[in-house]
Amino acid sequence: MAVARDTYNRRSLGPTLNTNVKEARVLMVGAGGIGCELLKDLAKTGFGEVHIVDLDTIDLSNLNRQFLFRQEHIGKSKALVAKEIAGGFNPNVNIVAHHANIKDSQFHVEWFRSFKLVFNALDNLEARRHVNRMCLAADVPLIESGTTGFNGQVQVIKKGVTACYDCTTKEAPKSFPVCTIRSTPSQPIHCIVWSKSYLLNEIFGTSEDQATLDVSENEDNATEIAELKKEAEALRMIRESVGTEHFSQMLFDKVFNADINRLCSMKDMWKSREPPKPIEYKTLAGQASEVIASKDKVLKDGQRVWTLEENLAVFNDSLDRLSKRMLKLLAARGEGEPKPTINFDKDDEDTLDFVAASANIRSHIFGIEGKSRFDIKQMAGNIIPAIATTNAIVAGLCVLQSFKVLRGEYDKAREVFLTPFAAQRLLGTDRPRPPNPDCPVCGCYNTTVKVDLSRATLNDLVEDIVKVQLGYGEKEFAINSDAGLVYDPDLTDNLEKTLGELGIKQNGFITIVDEDDEDPFINVVINIQEAELADKPIKGLQEDQVPTIPRKPKKALPVESNGVSQTNGKRSADGEISAKDPKKRLRADDGGSSTAKKAKNGNHDDVVVIDDDVGTGAIEILDD
Repeated sequence: MAVARDTYNRRSLGPTLNTNVKEARVLMVGAGGIGCELLKDLAKTGFGEVHIVDLDTIDLSNLNRQFLFRQEHIGKSKALVAKEIAGGFNPNVNIVAHHANIKDSQFHVEWFRSFKLVFNALDNLEARRHVNRMCLAADVPLIESGTTGFNGQVQVIKKGVTACYDCTTKEAPKSFPVCTIRSTPSQPIHCIVWSKSYLLNEIFGTSEDQATLDVSENEDNATEIAELKKEAEALRMIRESVGTEHFSQMLFDKVFNADINRLCSMKDMWKSREPPKPIEYKTLAGQASEVIASKDKVLKDGQRVWTLEENLAVFNDSLDRLSKRMLKLLAARGEGEPKPTINFDKDDEDTLDFVAASANIRSHIFGIEGKSRFDIKQMAGNIIPAIATTNAIVAGLCVLQSFKVLRGEYDKAREVFLTPFAAQRLLGTDRPRPPNPDCPVCGCYNTTVKVDLSRATLNDLVEDIVKVQLGYGEKEFAINSDAGLVYDPDLTDNLEKTLGELGIKQNGFITIVDEDDEDPFINVVINIQEAELADKPIKGLQEDQVPTIPRKPKKALPVESNGVSQTNGKRSADGEISAKDPKKRLRADDGGSSTAKKAKNGNHDDVVVIDDDVGTGAIEILDD
C-alpha cells in the first residue's frame, strides 16, 4: 500500500502544524554554507513554497561544504543551481530562485510582507542588517543564523516581541593607522585595505570627504591628510577620464609612480626601512606584452600568486570592465539623480580583480609578499572559515525554531548557541531577549508611503505626511535619509527639492526624529514605495486616521547638587551642549543605517575607521 510522502511528518508534527508547514510561503536569503543545508531541510520538511535570493555564483572554494554544488556548477548562479538540485528532494515543494541582491528595489517591504517567515543564511553584516530592517518594517518573523568555525547561533526575531539583530552592538571591524595604509604598509592586508577602501572608492565609488577627518590634535597626521587632499584632487581629474584610451596608464603612473616618488623624497621616513620602488607603466607594459595578450589564462588561475606582469594584465583588464560599467550607469542616470558608484563586493569579479591586482602591485613596490586572488577574496571579504557539520546543525535548529514561529509560540522560542568547546553542553539555550527600547531599528514606529519620486518634494512629505497624517502638527522634528540630515527647523533649503533630487530612492527609508523635549514620539521610520499617482505626488497608506505613535520613555531627571547636574553618578557641566544644538542632532544612524565615513586622529596610534555598512570599510582579520 502506498504511503503519502508527508505521513511521517504528519505523525511527528501533528496534523495542524504539518498543514501550516505545507501551506507556508517562506523566504531564504543566502544559498551558501548554511543555505544549502537549510534548503534541503525545508524541502524535506515539506514547506509549501520556498523563495531563495542569492547574488553569488559558485566558486571552487564552495564545494567542500556547500553540498548542493558540484564541479560542473562552477560559475553558475547559486540560487538557480540550489533550486534545481533541492527540487529533487521533494517535488511537492515549489522552489523559486532569484539570482539577485536582496537589497534590490524589487524586494520591497510589500514583497517581504507576502511571506509567512524569513530565514537569514548570510555571511555579512550589511545584508543581515538590511533583512532585519525589512522584516521589522513588514512585521514578518525572521530566523537569524550564523556560524564561525565550530560555533553557531540561531535567533528568532519578531517585532515588538523579541530583540532584533541590531538591539545589541556588533563588534566593530579592525582598522589600521592612516599613515600605515597611506605611506608605510608592511603587511599584505595593508595593501588590500588601501586598494579596496581608498583607490577603488576614489575612482568608482565615493571620494574621501576631507570634512570627516579630524586632524586638529596630530600635526604629523595633518601633513599626511593635506597630501591626501592633493592626491584626491589629482585622482578626481583622472576619474573624469574613465573609459578613455590612456585611463589605465594615467591611474597607474599616478598611484604607483608619482605618489611613490613623493614618498621616497621623505628621506627621514626610510632611515630604518627599505624605501619603496616606483614603477613606470611603459616600462612594465613593455615587459608584460606577452602576458597581456594571454590575460584570459591568467584570470582563470586565481589560486596562484600572479607575477608583477600578470598583475598589470589583470589591472588593465579589470579597469576596462569597470570603466564600461560606469559609462553604462552614467548613460542610464536620470536627471537629478546622484552620480552612480561601484562598490567592492567579494563576489563581483570586476572589483575583486581590480583590488587583487592593485594590492599586489603595491605590495611589490613595498617589498611585501603577494597574495593569490583566492586569498585576497577571503581577506577583503571578511570570509570566516566554515565547517560543514556546524552549518548542518544550525540549519536543523532553524527549522526547529520555525515550528514554534508557525504556531505563534514565541514564548517557547529559544536563542540557541552551538559551543562545542564550552565546559557545559554542546547546545546552550536561552529565552529570547526582549526588545531594546533604545534600539535605533526596532525601537521605531514603521509606516509606508507611496511616492512619485519625480514630483514629490520634501515639502510635500513634511506638510502632508509628517504634520498631518502622522500627527506631528507644530512639533519640531528632523528628517534623515540614508544619506544624512535633509530637514530640521534650521535646515529648510531642501523643501522645494524633489525626493529624487535628495537621493531618496524606491525602497529607501526616511527617519523622523521628534525634537519635542516634553512629550516626544519615538522615531518614525517611513519606507518609500515608488508609485504613479494621478492626483497628489505623495500618499500615505492610511490617510483617514492619524496613527497612535508611542512616546519615548521619560528619562530620570538629573539631581541638582551644589549647582552641578548629576545623572547616574556622572557629572554634567552646566554649559553642556543641549540635544537641540545642531551639532548634536541625530543623523541617519537613528534609523539604523549610516553611510558616513569617520576618522579620528588623537595620537600616532590613532586610526581611520571606514564604516563597513556601505561595503567599503576597513577589513577585519584574525590576529597573528
